Amino acid sequence: MNKHYIELPAKNLQQTKDFFSAVFNWSFIDYGPEYTAFSDPSLNGGFFQSELSSNTASGAALLVFYSVNIKATLQKIEKNGGVINRPIFKFPGGYRFHFIEPSGNEFAVWSEACA
Repeated sequence: MNKHYIELPAKNLQQTKDFFSAVFNWSFIDYGPEYTAFSDPSLNGGFFQSELSSNTASGAALLVFYSVNIKATLQKIEKNGGVINRPIFKFPGGYRFHFIEPSGNEFAVWSEACA
C-alpha cells in the first residue's frame, strides 16, 4: 500500500477526473461535490474544487510521471485535452516534457528513451 498522498486544486473536477482516467488509468472516489480522491499503484491523492492551479511559474512543486513510451503518452495527453507547455527535451536522465491538464495544473512526464 502506498502511503504517500498529495492534494491538488481543480477548477473542474469532472474534466480532471476524465483526463487522468483516460491518460493514466487512475480510478476515483468522490467525497462530496468538491473533493475526489484518486488511486494509482505509485501515488495516491485527491483534487479539491478551487479556482487556483499548481504550476512551476508560481513556485509550485512539479510532479513528474514515468512513461515507458514518452511519445505515446504525449499523444494521449493532447488527445484528452492536455496542453503541452514544454515539448520533449533531453535532460540528465533521459527525456521529458511538461503539460497542463484541463484544470490548469502543470505536470511532467519522463522516460529514459525518446522512441
